[in-house]
Amino acid sequence: MKVALLNPPWRFDQSIYFGCREPHLPLELGYTRALLLAAGHDVLLLDGHLCGRDAASLADEVAAYAPDITVVTTAPSYLFWRCAPPELRVPREMFAALAGRGGMTVAVGPHGSSTPGAVLRKLGVDVVVRGECEEVLVALAAGTPPADIAGCAVLDNGVLRVNGPPQAATFTDLPALRWPDAWVRRHRHHHHRFDAVPDCPGAEVEASRGCPYSCTFCAKIDFRDGYRRRLLPLLLEEIDGLREQGVGYLYFIDEIFLPNRPLLEALVGRGMQFGVQTRIDLWKPEMIALLGRAGCVSIEAGVESLTEDGRAALDKRCKLTTDELADLLILARRHVPFVQANLIESTGDDAAMVARWRERLQAQGVWANDPVPLYPYPSSPDYRRLWGEPDEAAWERAHAHYLAQFARFSDIQENAPLPLAALEAACLPA
Repeated sequence: MKVALLNPPWRFDQSIYFGCREPHLPLELGYTRALLLAAGHDVLLLDGHLCGRDAASLADEVAAYAPDITVVTTAPSYLFWRCAPPELRVPREMFAALAGRGGMTVAVGPHGSSTPGAVLRKLGVDVVVRGECEEVLVALAAGTPPADIAGCAVLDNGVLRVNGPPQAATFTDLPALRWPDAWVRRHRHHHHRFDAVPDCPGAEVEASRGCPYSCTFCAKIDFRDGYRRRLLPLLLEEIDGLREQGVGYLYFIDEIFLPNRPLLEALVGRGMQFGVQTRIDLWKPEMIALLGRAGCVSIEAGVESLTEDGRAALDKRCKLTTDELADLLILARRHVPFVQANLIESTGDDAAMVARWRERLQAQGVWANDPVPLYPYPSSPDYRRLWGEPDEAAWERAHAHYLAQFARFSDIQENAPLPLAALEAACLPA
């Protein structure tokens, strides 16, 4: 079967999106391509964001390819499934440009994982995949009817039919990815790196998937939830291939980069620099030193609240005091050029306390951000505590709540985010 996999040309004007706006490698589509090829299918993989192409040119290439199935992701790479743009205007524009020329149309991503009916209606697609998509798409390409595949949702004469819960891929044995040389050359972005100006291509990789914690603000209930670690030989094969293509910086997109001695020891001497997102309370001093020797140059550490009660309210299950967290962050800065402590707006963290704590860490070279408000994504415990299980109006409800709650937003968001209905004006009527 012929399958087209598309990462659309993302834009974020007047969105609340607070993820990075630079292009990143579409790992979920890369894995899917590898599995489809191994199963004997023909695959066209296109990335409008990375390659600077508009929806019309992508659609024309897909039409010329004449696929049996066309897949479009609703978030700009796995890296941002947990904080995706809430609006579906970009994938809708992609499907509109296809104008029926892509065979069976399929949407994958966080939106359909939590609210499949809303996505089916807004995008006008044939199938929505709930959860991690790689293995589900292989089953679709094998010709199995969508209604018979776990994780698929369809509209049957306007009635939503959902086959089972969101799916989780095995993940551990996913093959080493190999990207086109032209894509790697274009990927000059070094995600979350601030210690140096990029002088070589960067890339994103995945050492683990999921997280053993259930913090209230984290949107992962319906996807990338259970923790799994990728087989080390496959991961190192991928890293070595990227190094051969000229990549000098990696960003591990893992939900949480847990201490992993075999991986870190394997990276020592490989000449690769990398960034991670983690929890500093899970690291012992000796492992922090090994992290630095392995080539880590950027740590994004979730602290969230500066009070023990605040962290408990967020279900952080953190056993350290705020001072102990600060000491570990300062220690990490001795081994890693850039260390950031992430803070979110939290009840009990008064502005003066936050200012003093930030000043203390910044005096030691550790960056701590001005606390930012978080969006109650439908796949987060926060959403479900407020409103229960998400329905087809979940994104509208969360968006309206977010805009009503906050008069200011994070530094990288637009100054005047629009209501979801305005952002999604191009979508089909719900």
